[in-house]
Amino acid sequence: MGKHKKHGGRSSSSSSSSGSSDDEWKHLPKHEKKQRKRWKKQMRKGLIAPGTLPPWHGGGHGAYPPAYAHGVPHGGHHGVPHGGHHGVPHGGYPQAYPPAPGMGVPGAPPGAYPPPPAAYGAPGQQPYPGAYPGPPPAAPHGGYPPPGVGPGGFAPPGFSSLWIMTDYNYQLVMEATQVSTHQGMLVLGAHPSHDPASGLPPAMLAPSGGITAAAPHGTAAVPAGVEAIGAGLDRVTLDGCAQIFRPTVVASPNFSAERDSETLRKSMKGAGTDERTIIGIIGKRCNTQRQEIAKIYKTMYGRDLIADLESELSGNFRETIMGMFKPPAYYDAWSLNHAMEGLGTKESVLIEILCTRSNQQIRDIVACYKEHFKRDLEKDISDDTSGHFKKLLISCCQGNRQELTPEQLSQVRSQGASAVVNAELARQDAQKLQEAGIKHLGTDESTFISVLALRHMYQLQATFSEYQKLTGKDILDSISSETSGDFETGLRAIVRSAKNRPEYFADKLHDSIKGLGTDDSRLIRIIVSRCEIDLQDIKDAYLTKYQKTLDSEVASDTSGDYKRILLALIGS
Repeated sequence: MGKHKKHGGRSSSSSSSSGSSDDEWKHLPKHEKKQRKRWKKQMRKGLIAPGTLPPWHGGGHGAYPPAYAHGVPHGGHHGVPHGGHHGVPHGGYPQAYPPAPGMGVPGAPPGAYPPPPAAYGAPGQQPYPGAYPGPPPAAPHGGYPPPGVGPGGFAPPGFSSLWIMTDYNYQLVMEATQVSTHQGMLVLGAHPSHDPASGLPPAMLAPSGGITAAAPHGTAAVPAGVEAIGAGLDRVTLDGCAQIFRPTVVASPNFSAERDSETLRKSMKGAGTDERTIIGIIGKRCNTQRQEIAKIYKTMYGRDLIADLESELSGNFRETIMGMFKPPAYYDAWSLNHAMEGLGTKESVLIEILCTRSNQQIRDIVACYKEHFKRDLEKDISDDTSGHFKKLLISCCQGNRQELTPEQLSQVRSQGASAVVNAELARQDAQKLQEAGIKHLGTDESTFISVLALRHMYQLQATFSEYQKLTGKDILDSISSETSGDFETGLRAIVRSAKNRPEYFADKLHDSIKGLGTDDSRLIRIIVSRCEIDLQDIKDAYLTKYQKTLDSEVASDTSGDYKRILLALIGS
């Protein structure tokens, strides 16, 4: 992925970031100026890698990653599909669902969910037993964070650390020297001295595909001792497997659900609807904040916000808004249910979700599907698909991809990603894939499934490399020549996600808007589901590959309020 200052949402460059003059800092608060000067001195002494000072955002868009999505709207007819053989229980959006059997978290109540899944909001919140993972620790002052802590429990501007995590296990590296666990996070570098439980800044979670790092707009100051991971960190890379993931929608600072509820009510009251006001509010709030608005709106007016919006809006604009109010796991479960509802099956939706989500996301989706649709996801997949494609999806449905242990995470920190790769296993798997395809009369599809659905992303990267050495062919080319149809598409999705997740979704967005007509459902689904995760990276990948900005492509293929809400989520 290329770096583009205009579209990337980053600080300008390594040199400009580290070499800012005092004049450029004159607009900053006093404490921030002092911090910048300290960093500058440390950089001159070689204690901080060049190019890693975070930009000052001072609040507003991009200042903090979003808070974890908690709670769900109650009641109403929230755009949940009706009828069909996958009927939805009355009552609209999901309430809480019980914990998966046998699952728990160290330090959490028995039966509680593990740390929130990658790509489903910010980590670090211990959920209540039997409930969807909850909000950050309770804050005083009417719901605002404690003094010195940013919105949603994040650190104040000027926090200097590099947040790194994997899909599977999370650890916290404190002071860049020791490794310990803390509420599902891994950090390299110093952290504030205040109690982590009340202010340790969660990082943006990212989809599977190796270790990731995040800070506001993907930048972070790296203290001494982090050079073992890599100096000059503009984009963290561990053996080519790691990336910084950046969202386009973050938690709005100075958020007031009461004020937003008032404004939204006024926008829908009387003759006509003020759609631009609706976009201005909903398009600039993270999922957590939208859920809070829906709850307060009902308390203030005795009306259901989602039902009011649904009755006032129409078309693709309404579909987008409805998707934005669905909690992440439920949105995926709803999308899968919708794809298999009635006559015909939208296999592309099944592939896009089941072949790209992490273990915990899959488990949450399965539990959510059963709780709210009163159906078994695996059985529905089995009834609606067939052959090797069915086997692949059922394998993905288990959420049993191999996970990194805490010891392996520690090795990644000290030795790099190659430390967690079994080189001999990679060679064996590459040979198995070769024998199952090129050397086999016909194709042994089960071997492709067992390798691609089981190995962790680091291991898959190594296997693909060994396969290239062994056969002289890229694994994607072999899959295309040895398989076909939906099975081929599913295998390719796993491989491409392991190699470069943002580019995979950039291609899907391009497919949605190229040629005659627009696949609006896919366009909406990807933008809504990725905007709080890595949509900025997807934008960069899109620009690099297609030499056009995603903003301009979407703007040319959509119109009206539908266009405006999509551009708001894209960060145009």
